[in-house]
Amino acid sequence: MTQLTIIVAMDTQRGIGIDNTLPWKLPEDMAHFKRVTTGHPIVMGRKTFDSIGRPLPGRRNIVITRNPDWRHDGVETASSVEAAVALVAGQQAFIIGGADIYRQAMAVADQLIVTEVKKTYNCDAFFPAIDSAQWREASREEHASPSADLQYAFVTWRRQPAPAA
Repeated sequence: MTQLTIIVAMDTQRGIGIDNTLPWKLPEDMAHFKRVTTGHPIVMGRKTFDSIGRPLPGRRNIVITRNPDWRHDGVETASSVEAAVALVAGQQAFIIGGADIYRQAMAVADQLIVTEVKKTYNCDAFFPAIDSAQWREASREEHASPSADLQYAFVTWRRQPAPAA
């Protein structure tokens, strides 16, 4: 069975980036991201891939792009979130951004792994609101980063079962 997890870091206003970059430096979150996603397919939009600049090692990299001619070594392409989900059928896979891909994937994701950065940044990209009617907080780990001087939390949300008809 496919398990689709959105993994994201966001600030107190749901900001996730500015000019296709992260607005903060949080080494603990990068280590968490690597630990959680290594060995699994990752799905991202082309702009997110461009901001990373290379396929992430130890993971099957799938880039969603509207351009059928776009290619990059070590990367598979899909034309939509649905097409990417079909490529990872039967696997645990992670949606890693950006904002438009997150918005589309919210309808099909089973789980959210959110790093809540306890600060507000100037952002131009935002994560959609998490609807408590659809999502339930399953776990929360509060942390502090001495190197970044930031408070943050790793929060896991699971999709609520649909109400019986």
